[in-house]
Amino acid sequence: MITQPMQTIDVHAHILTEETIRLMQREAPTVGPRLSDIGERFARLDVAGNIYRHFPRGGWDLEQRLQDMAAAKVDVQVLSVCPQTFLYGQSAPLATALARIQNEALAKLARARPDRFLAIATLPMQAPKQAADELRHAVRVLGLRGAQIGSNIAGKNLDDPEFEPLWATAAELDAFILLHPINVAGADRLSSYYLTNLIGNPLDTTIAAACLVFSGVLERYPKLQICLAHGGGFLPYQAGRFIHGWHVREEPKRRLAEPPTQSLKRFYFDTIVHSKEVLAFLVGSAGTGWSACCSAAIIPSIWACRMACRRCAASRSRRPIRRLFSVAGRGLCSTRSRHRRSPEVAGPRKRATSSHLRPMQLRYNP
Repeated sequence: MITQPMQTIDVHAHILTEETIRLMQREAPTVGPRLSDIGERFARLDVAGNIYRHFPRGGWDLEQRLQDMAAAKVDVQVLSVCPQTFLYGQSAPLATALARIQNEALAKLARARPDRFLAIATLPMQAPKQAADELRHAVRVLGLRGAQIGSNIAGKNLDDPEFEPLWATAAELDAFILLHPINVAGADRLSSYYLTNLIGNPLDTTIAAACLVFSGVLERYPKLQICLAHGGGFLPYQAGRFIHGWHVREEPKRRLAEPPTQSLKRFYFDTIVHSKEVLAFLVGSAGTGWSACCSAAIIPSIWACRMACRRCAASRSRRPIRRLFSVAGRGLCSTRSRHRRSPEVAGPRKRATSSHLRPMQLRYNP
C-alpha cells in the first residue's frame, strides 16, 4: 500500500493587494480602501471610514506573505478579501462593481501562483440575486472555489428568505462558503477591552449558524458546504443546548421539523481558537463525529481541502482527517489541515509528520 503525503492548506487567509486598492479607488474614490502610516510591519487601512489601525504587511505585500507561509509551513492558501471590503452598507450597483474588481484580482493571484494560492469570492450580499449571479460568475468563469460572506448583512440575519437564491446557487455549484463575522451584535456593550473582537466575533458567528440551522436552510440545501470561522464561535460548545432546546421548546420547531442534529453535522470549522486545549476539544467533538448528546461537523476545513484540490479524487472523501495543525496567537486565522493526495497530483510531495496540535505565530488576522 502506497502512503501518500499530505498538504497543508490555510482556508482563512485575507488579502488586499496594492493593485486591488488602486483599482477600487479608481472605481470609487470615496469608498475605495487606502493605506497610510505604512511601517515595517503594519499600516493603517481605511475603507469608507472604517479604520483598521494594525493592518499587517502580509495583508498587502505578497513577498512578505510568501515568507510567512514558508515560516509556518503552509503549502497553499485559499485567499479571501478582508471583511472591511465586504461593503454591505454601500449601494448594490457599487458593491457589485467592487466585488467584481476584487474577485478578478483574486483570480489573477491564483492563476499566477497555482502552486501556492486558491481563492474564494466576495459577493454583494445586500442584493441577493446579484450575489448569486456573482458567485456563479466567480466559480464558472473566474475559477474561484466559492465565496466568503458575512455573518449578517447590514444587520439582517442569514435566515431571511431573500437569501434563498444564494443558498440555491451555492448548493448547485458545490461552492465552499466561509462565514466570517462582521457588524457584530451587541456592539454597544462591547466597546471596552477589545470585546467587539474577543466576544463579538464568535457571538455573531454563533447567531448566524443558529439562524441557518433553525430556519431549515441546511435541511433545504443539504449540499451546502459552510465553514464557520474562528472555530465556529460558541457553536461547538453549545451544540447540545441547541438540540435540547429543540426537544423541550416549541419555538425552535417552527421552521425545523426534525432535531437540529443533522443540520449541525453539516458545518465545517476552521481552527482559529488560539489554544491547544480548546482545539483538542474541537477536534475531539467535531473532528471524529459527535456523541449521542451532541452533533456537528467533520474536522475543521477538511471540506475546504477537498474543494480546493478538485484534482485529487481522494481529497473529496467525507472521511475525517485525523492529523490537524492549527495556528494560534495573533495569527493568520490559519486553518492548517492535512489531506492525502492521489498519485496523479502534480508537484513536489511533502513528508507527512505525526505531530498533532502545534501553535504557531503568524500576523494577518486576530
